[in-house]
Amino acid sequence: METSLVINLPTLPEEGMAFSGELDSSIFGLPDGDARSVGPLEYDLWAQRFESELLITGSLSAPFEFTCVVTLKPFVKTIHLPQVAVSVEISNASGLDVTEALREEILIEFPTDPRCNEGDVPEPCEIDPQYLAVDKSPEDGVSPPPRDGGDDRWSALNDLTGLNDQTK
Repeated sequence: METSLVINLPTLPEEGMAFSGELDSSIFGLPDGDARSVGPLEYDLWAQRFESELLITGSLSAPFEFTCVVTLKPFVKTIHLPQVAVSVEISNASGLDVTEALREEILIEFPTDPRCNEGDVPEPCEIDPQYLAVDKSPEDGVSPPPRDGGDDRWSALNDLTGLNDQTK
């Protein structure tokens, strides 16, 4: 599988040319703990030269595994860009590698707060009730029940009222 898309400018017709295919998911180079690419970047593009720039239009898509901010479960979401337009400045007269420009178009569309109900296969996006039990009284019937007496380590803070209002 290709790891870059290089457009050969000397052979590019004046009216433009179509390009389609896949780029290896390694082009994304995401750090550990971030989203994870789970498939190739698919592209169907039209490239046309305009003096000192190359205009690329078409569609891009790539699947990623995100972690839901609510459930903390991994899920797959494909980033689809059905109408992308990218302008790349031409720096030399031979080949122009547009891989980085395509990569950036996909990455900029990452969700800021990924939720599993927005994935390719939507799942219920509800917080696990056990995490809500901490602030509940044992009589509320949540499962698992909170500790009897609650967590009194923080109760001393309740006695610290008005400290911000003191003047020196």
